[in-house]
Amino acid sequence: MDGTLVLQFWAVAVLLALTPGPDWAFAISTGLRSGAVVPSVLGMASGYIVMVTVLSLGAGALITAFPIILTALTVLGAAYLVFLGVGTLRGPAQAFGDTAAAPSGSFLTQFLRGAGVSGFNPKGLLLLLAVLPQFTSTTTPWRPEAQMFVLGLLYVANIIVIYFAIAHGSRRVLGARPRAALVITRVAGVSMIGIGLLLVAEQLAPLIAR
Repeated sequence: MDGTLVLQFWAVAVLLALTPGPDWAFAISTGLRSGAVVPSVLGMASGYIVMVTVLSLGAGALITAFPIILTALTVLGAAYLVFLGVGTLRGPAQAFGDTAAAPSGSFLTQFLRGAGVSGFNPKGLLLLLAVLPQFTSTTTPWRPEAQMFVLGLLYVANIIVIYFAIAHGSRRVLGARPRAALVITRVAGVSMIGIGLLLVAEQLAPLIAR
């Protein structure tokens, strides 16, 4: 692989991971729950690994040829984000200020929630679909699919580090401040609901404009 292209993609991948979105909201909310950080972040990473694998196998061309696939994914992702946001808002207030509280779910439950957040994130899919091919080279013996897969794994490595930092940072900063933790968690819940509704609105806007 072209080392220069790899470094350039790494810089872009860091910027993408540092951009707030549903992943951030989920990382912050889980950071304030005991035992939820590791499975949630690993779940989000696994969702992106599946996404990268699917794109590397050529599904990107299929999605481009059949936009209805992306529309369906967007609606599913939006519904899932709204579901998580409502669940966050309805959570017990005392759990947010007590860092010693029991986990809000089993390891597998938190893992699957994280995988759902990233796996149903159409914005993440579109970004990877648009960015990955730009950093492949035709002068290397590596096939483009293999290059995109490796670059995708580099992106996943970035988000693991960054999302762990966000989750642990929110817990360290807000764990001893129950009232502030409650406010931030509520904001995270509202953000997930808002992003979900915005995704649906983006899909409905072209239909309404006709």
